[in-house]
Amino acid sequence: MSFITHIFSAFLVLFAIIDVIGSVPVFLSLKAKNRDINPEKAASYALLVMVAFLFVGEWILSLFGVDVSSFAVAGSLVIFVIAVELTFGVEIFKNESTEGNATLVPVVFPLLAGPGVFTTLLSLRAEYNTLVIIIALLMNAGVVYLVMKKLHWVERILGSGGIAVLRKFFGIILLAISVKLFAGNITALMESFG
Repeated sequence: MSFITHIFSAFLVLFAIIDVIGSVPVFLSLKAKNRDINPEKAASYALLVMVAFLFVGEWILSLFGVDVSSFAVAGSLVIFVIAVELTFGVEIFKNESTEGNATLVPVVFPLLAGPGVFTTLLSLRAEYNTLVIIIALLMNAGVVYLVMKKLHWVERILGSGGIAVLRKFFGIILLAISVKLFAGNITALMESFG
């Protein structure tokens, strides 16, 4: 495969797991609760976190005695809680960010740069060279910025009814992702104990 094909493949894998389109209902829900989201900061912080994890992720996890499976299982539980909020319209996750700012938590982590992305990055390192992955991450950060910058446009097109339906739909999708992430890593985690 050519260099461009590698970049495109890595971009698509990361785009699917970052799932910024699927997170639109979450962003709109946060805005409805008067939580501020800064598109520039969200995209750049998410990019920085992902690039940093690409280089030092395994080392950081091993420093705390945590393997990738344990990290993924813990992250799946956080995603599960967010999905329950969306699907059932309840508030479990209390945003403790200052001045109602939701840019770092929960937007950058765990929505954009969460455990699913981290485990994917560790997997991609085995397939692609680092430059390919970084370019794919830059492209995804651009998409994240554009989607978040145009949230008001998305909201106008969908309307409150469309947003409610989208919120429930992607709540179920997030539930499925959390279950898949949990199921895919719990076996490896249990084997490590055995």
